[in-house]
Parts: sequence; structure tokens; C-alpha cells
Amino acid sequence: MTRPTSRRTVLTAALAAAAGAGAVASAGPAGAAPTRTSSAPSADSLVDNRFWSTYTEWRCGSSAGTRAVAGRRAGLEISAPAGRTDYTDPHTGTTSTWEYATWTSPVHRLAVPATEVIASWNAHAPKGTWIQIELRGGYADGTDTPWYVMGRWASGDTDIGRTSVDDQTDGRSTVWTDTLSLDDAASGLRLVSYRLRLTLHRTPGTRLTPTVHRVGAMGSDVPDRFTVPATAPGVARELTVPRYSQNVHVGEYPEYDNGGEAWCSPTSSQMIIEYWGRRPTAEDLSWVKPGIADPQVCHAARYTFDYQYDGCGNWPFNAAYAATYKDMNAVVTRLGSLTDVEKLIAAGIPVITSQSFLKEELTGAGYGTSGHLMTVIGFTADGDVIANDPASPSNDAVRRVYRRREWENIWLRTKRHDASGAVRSGTGGVCYLYWPADPTAGQRRVLRSLGLV
Repeated sequence: MTRPTSRRTVLTAALAAAAGAGAVASAGPAGAAPTRTSSAPSADSLVDNRFWSTYTEWRCGSSAGTRAVAGRRAGLEISAPAGRTDYTDPHTGTTSTWEYATWTSPVHRLAVPATEVIASWNAHAPKGTWIQIELRGGYADGTDTPWYVMGRWASGDTDIGRTSVDDQTDGRSTVWTDTLSLDDAASGLRLVSYRLRLTLHRTPGTRLTPTVHRVGAMGSDVPDRFTVPATAPGVARELTVPRYSQNVHVGEYPEYDNGGEAWCSPTSSQMIIEYWGRRPTAEDLSWVKPGIADPQVCHAARYTFDYQYDGCGNWPFNAAYAATYKDMNAVVTRLGSLTDVEKLIAAGIPVITSQSFLKEELTGAGYGTSGHLMTVIGFTADGDVIANDPASPSNDAVRRVYRRREWENIWLRTKRHDASGAVRSGTGGVCYLYWPADPTAGQRRVLRSLGLV
């Protein structure tokens, strides 16, 4: 599901091919990279998470016009702008002048020499402000990547079109919407370090500022595999999570990818946001057409929409949307097994997972997909997965129970066969995790064990 110029084109072709084979396709995962071959590191050394979020951490690195802000929730803001710059929005053609300030992280040495890196961030960027997130990787041979743009983002959509940036490559690595991926992992080349750079923008002559509460990245070297080892069931528990179907929105808002099958990611995000007791206000929803069911799902689609990807499936944009709600943290990461998911569920933290599968590979789904997001909300006594699957005909039908062995394989594998028998990529355990800024002690322990706090 990748392409050299516009990944959306290949995604559309993949969906059409799946439909032609009798599959029901859902919006694919942003960030799928070319199929690769790599050696298999040990099971406990596949993923490296590093995030900056504390007052002390914001005071590290290099600053030009930004300041660290202390308090109950630390952040990074504009202090005195470092300069002005013009930005021409590629989606509107409008050129505007902005004041800006920058912060560059210290170099992070990856504990896992990586084939892929995905950045994510939590910020508040009100009207009149926006942020740019860049990443520069260090190769094992001592050279560096360019500064790659990992996203241009705002809480709203009136100042800039929230966007990823296509056609970024140095011939050895490429940014695929939201994922920096090595072009040829079989060569043995790896990313061994990276730095992140934030550029905060605001309307000139104002005291406005975006506030960034968290920024970081997940680096990984997950071996290519069609099957993964089976895990033994753990403790059974089911969380009470709201149920929303993406399919009740078919044909709604063509400007945000037309609802229905394209909205699995924002629908999943909205379910978990509301599980944590957050939701948009009546004023937030005033733009939604009267009479539409579950207008908060439309809201999530609008505010996760990536104008370059032309869809709502950008992984970090979904995490960033979740974190626009008061005191919410959100990251994109990879987990290594269903055992990790069980630990999170036991602590009361649901997990949004990304997977691809043929209809016959997931009993009871009733469809196949080139990429789909759903939420794991629990496990049965037999260890089977309880999921809120937004690809359901109604809200009442959203709760599903899927066979454990089938589920862990379609989620954790990195290679699969599509309906025509061609080899395609899998996500290798990609997920979104959302949790409150003041987690319980038990939740903090589990998150710490995963390198997320």
C-alpha cells in the first residue's frame, strides 16, 4: 500500500482490488512501507520509545525563541519569536506570514537500531497558531538523513491544512505519510539515533502560542514474518467502552473522505476518548449537519483529516487529536504481543490496533481489509479478543469476540498475502494508546514498562 509519489493512489487501487475479490475494505493504515527483509532481534529488543514531556526535558536540547513552562502539566511555548517566515499552503494556495520559534531535542541513541521511526506529539495549537514536527535520523555509517517533515499540524483547520509531506527521500530512507522507513533493510543499514525539531508558529504581532506537552518517537526493527509465536491467555477482563459504527456515516462529508469505510481510525479514536470521559462540546459540534447520528464521529474525522493523505488514517494525527482533550496523553507505538495488551487492559487502558487480513483469516469479521483500525477492550476467559470493531452495520453490533490466535497473527505479522496472492506488508503491532495525564499507580507501572512514561 505504498507508492513513490502519492500513497493514496495505491491505497485506492488496493481497496478496489480487494473489492473485486469480494472483500470489504476499510481505510488503510497510514505509514505502510515497502516490504523488507531483516534479521530477527530478540523478542524484547524490537521497539524503542522516547518522549520528551517534563519541564526538565523541555529545558534540554536547543532553543531559539521557545521556553519551557512549568506547572501541573509542563510544556513548550513561544517566548520571543526567532523570526518570520512565509508559508504557502499547498492545499489552498494561500501564502501567509508567521512568526516562529524552534526547539531541537538532544540526540537520542536508539536502543534498537531501527528500520522504521514514527513520531507522535501532544499539543494545543489554537486558532492563529500551528506546529511543524521534523526528524533527522543518524545512520549506522555515521551519516545523517535530511531533516524530514513528519507533520504540519494545528488543532483546527482554519489557518493551515493539517498535512503530511510526500516525496521526502535521500535514496536510503523515505517518509511514507507518517513513517520514516529505510528503503532496503536487507542491506543491514540501520538508523541508530535521531533528533526531533519543533517549529512553533503564530500570527505576527500577537501573544498567541501553541503549547506542546509531549513529543517523541517510536523506533523499531520488527522482523518480517508471516506468522508470529502464539501467547498463552492471561487474566480475563472487559472494559466498558462506548460503541460507534463507522458504517452509519457512509456518504457523509465527502470533503473528509466520505465517511463509512474510510473512518475506522477516527471512529476508534472517538470511542476511546469518550471511555476516558472526554467529548466535544455542543459548540464544537455546531458545524455538523442536523440529524446526523453520533456527530462526535464526524468531528473526529474532520480534526484527524490529513489534507495530503486525503484521509483520516494518519496515525500521529489521530493521537494528536485525542490529546487536544483536557489532560490527555496519546502516542503511536508498537507492542510485542497480546500479553502486552492484556497488561494494559488489566490496568484499564484500551488499545487501538491496526491490522490487515483476508475475510477467511479472521473468523466472524465478515469482511477482508487492506488496513483497518479497531479497539481491543478486553479478553474472554479463554483468552479470545473482545474488540469494538467500527466496521459493523450498527452501534449495537460493534462489540465482537475474535479468536486469539487469528487476531495476534494478523496484527503482529509484517508480511501477508492479499486476495490475489501477492505479498503485502502488515503493521507489525502498531497501535494507538491514549491515557489521562494523571494515571493511576497501576497504569503508570504498565506504561513505564513499555517505555511510555
